[in-house]
Amino acid sequence: MQTLKSKLSPKSKRFIANTLAQFVRFDLKKLAKVYNPSKGECYDFYSLYRKYLKEFRFKKIRLLEIGVGGYEDPERGGGSLRMWRSYFPFSRVYAIDINDKSPHEERRIKIFKGSQSDTLFLEKMLDQTGNLDIVIDDGSHISEDVITSFEFLFPYLNDGGVYVIEDTQTSYWKECGGSMDKKATTTMNYFKKLIDGLNYEEFPVPGYRADYFEENIVSIHFYHNIIFIKKGKNNKGSNVLTNHEMPSV
Repeated sequence: MQTLKSKLSPKSKRFIANTLAQFVRFDLKKLAKVYNPSKGECYDFYSLYRKYLKEFRFKKIRLLEIGVGGYEDPERGGGSLRMWRSYFPFSRVYAIDINDKSPHEERRIKIFKGSQSDTLFLEKMLDQTGNLDIVIDDGSHISEDVITSFEFLFPYLNDGGVYVIEDTQTSYWKECGGSMDKKATTTMNYFKKLIDGLNYEEFPVPGYRADYFEENIVSIHFYHNIIFIKKGKNNKGSNVLTNHEMPSV
């Protein structure tokens, strides 16, 4: 015999979840249980998200999540989007997915169909969304896609914004374009290379010209299978060098 829950339509299930979420909207982990997203099932992503995103809690923000979930089925997935919509009550939540996920569009949730590695598509999307405050990449998890999305979208992140890369374990998996080779262009290797840029003003290289990411990333935090990148003006200056030159003795 089918349970009552299994007999409900996807739309009815979403309505019930949205109603229950009103009672736990201040607790991210409980919201996740209500909406049942796959995010962080094996890892404590929730405490990390609370730590890095708490400053946005009651602000009017624009959040973009790459990947809706549920693969090709239009009715599956979307729980994560409704979780963010509830947790950030003054937010606009946007998402992109390579599959049609339009059934999940609701109040303050807008979904675009396209590839995260298609920069023309991303540009057209940004024409509608405007600059963003939070970007969460939970999409293909293929290194090439992750890097392409980051390089294109990060400049459209507002100062003080946070860019998140989930499921970085795929950096080591051949099936996702990963590799154990430290010289390979994987997600982990790419972001590890950005670390030195945090200290570019300390490079004793006369005439050194910083690139965009060096000038606009103020912190990079690595955890098990997730990375948080904070945007801001990285211009504290050196307490020793002047114009990238060591002082004369």
